Amino acid sequence: MTEHIWLATGEATVLAADGQYTDAMPEVMIGNVKGPVGHAFASMAGQVAGHPRMFVIRDLNQQVRPSTMMTTKMTVKSEDYVELLGGVVQAATGDAIVDCIAEGILPKDQLNELCMIIMVWLDPRCATHAELDKKDLYRTNYEATKLAISRAMKGEPTADELIANRKSVQHYALEGVFED
Repeated sequence: MTEHIWLATGEATVLAADGQYTDAMPEVMIGNVKGPVGHAFASMAGQVAGHPRMFVIRDLNQQVRPSTMMTTKMTVKSEDYVELLGGVVQAATGDAIVDCIAEGILPKDQLNELCMIIMVWLDPRCATHAELDKKDLYRTNYEATKLAISRAMKGEPTADELIANRKSVQHYALEGVFED
C-alpha cells in the first residue's frame, strides 16, 4: 500500500464550445477519511439552502469510490439548475473519477480509505439557455474533473512551476489592468 494521502488539492478549467455557457472549473480535495478531508466530508452531510450536496454517482446504485461529495461554488436558484448538476454534471464527474481509477491516477488500493470533495461551478445561464449543448457540458466537466484530480495527486502546479511562470501568466481578470 502507498503512503497516506492527508490533503491533496487540485483545480482545472476547461472552456466551453463557442456559444455555450458550459465552462467547467472544479476544485478538488482528496484525503484520508481519518484526516482533514474526511472530517470536512462528514460535516457536509445534510443540505444548506442554495448549495446542494450530493454523493457522486454514475447512475442509480453506482456510487463512485472513493466516496465523493459534490457541491456548488455558487448559490443555486432554480430546479433546472439542480437538474443539470444532479444529471449531466454528476454523470461527467462520476465517469471522470472511475477513469482516474482505471488509469492509475487514483490509487486503487486506497479507495475505501480516501474521500473527495468536489466543488463545481455551473454558469447560471446554462439552466435557461435554449440551445444548451449537454454533450459539451458533459465534456467540459469530465475533462476538468479528471485534470483537477490528476493535478491534486501530482501536486501540480509545483512551486518551481509557479515561480517560473510568475511573470508570464496573469489572472484573466487583470488583462489590461497593468499595461506598460
